[in-house]
Amino acid sequence: MYTGILPIIPAANRLPAFESGVKVTALGGGHGLAASLSALRLLTSNLTAVVTVADDGGSSGRLREELGVLPPGDLRMALSALCDDTDWGRTWRDVMQHRFTSRNGGEGSLDNHALGNLLIVTLWELLGDPVAGLRWAGALLGARGEVLPMASVPLTIEGQLKSSADALHPNGRTIRGQARLAKAGEVDNVRLLPEDAPACKEAVDAIHAADWVVLGPGSWYTSVLPHLLLPEMRAALCATKAKRLVTMNLDINDLEATGMDAADHLRVISRYAPEFGVDVVLADPASISDVGEFTEAAAMIGAEVVFGKVGSSGGTATHDPLRLAAAYRDIFGDN
Repeated sequence: MYTGILPIIPAANRLPAFESGVKVTALGGGHGLAASLSALRLLTSNLTAVVTVADDGGSSGRLREELGVLPPGDLRMALSALCDDTDWGRTWRDVMQHRFTSRNGGEGSLDNHALGNLLIVTLWELLGDPVAGLRWAGALLGARGEVLPMASVPLTIEGQLKSSADALHPNGRTIRGQARLAKAGEVDNVRLLPEDAPACKEAVDAIHAADWVVLGPGSWYTSVLPHLLLPEMRAALCATKAKRLVTMNLDINDLEATGMDAADHLRVISRYAPEFGVDVVLADPASISDVGEFTEAAAMIGAEVVFGKVGSSGGTATHDPLRLAAAYRDIFGDN
């Protein structure tokens, strides 16, 4: 029996003139994946998010270290991004993102933990299955789509810092851990450990079942590239009959991509996964310094370039969900 009045869950708002059963599988992690999901959920509920599981910082890192679980933070952000823009959706989004702060500046056991991380780990411990736990969390939130981990075990990402190259380390010193690597500066020779880690079966199935696979935006080396470094996932991405779309970042020159332009980002894909072909690259023209060079780099991976103003109007390098959704709608509808 209910003890109070539950809020009414209204129908989701969607962009007009686009109703489709298009199946989309979006890959990435962190804020970048959340941006694409916030747009894609406006177009279709036949949506699967495949999320990196290499995070080792903050609340996720603590839970991973203490409990031996997959890092839940990026999975939580993906679930939150799939919440509808309704009272129900906004409330649960805020609940999932809420972080505890100890009194008087202390460091208590819950300090800086996101409630959503704790909820997800609780479901994993009760159900003994990461995929089942995420599905229960999605049902609670009314998420418009499904969230899956990219791998069945926690991953570690490492690379070499170019600026530290010397006689003993000609390729640069090795930096291990996503949190450190993301802040290290210009990195190279990125790899995942364990190298033979199993991909999540449901994630592989979602890639094969999709009409479109969307990769990016996000931190290129620590959120986007890992999906092409995991052998079973790279094989699925190369073999799928789905069309493949790469969404470029608005902030091209973040710390881990120091010195790189937009064309260099596409060359990274070609270097690490030369067998991986792309159908469409979506970019905001404001983030492209040399259109000709960028178009040539896209052609190297078989891609057509679609330019569209997808950034927010607030002056920050963030994608506007409605503009990004409109760009996706046009691409899906034209191809």
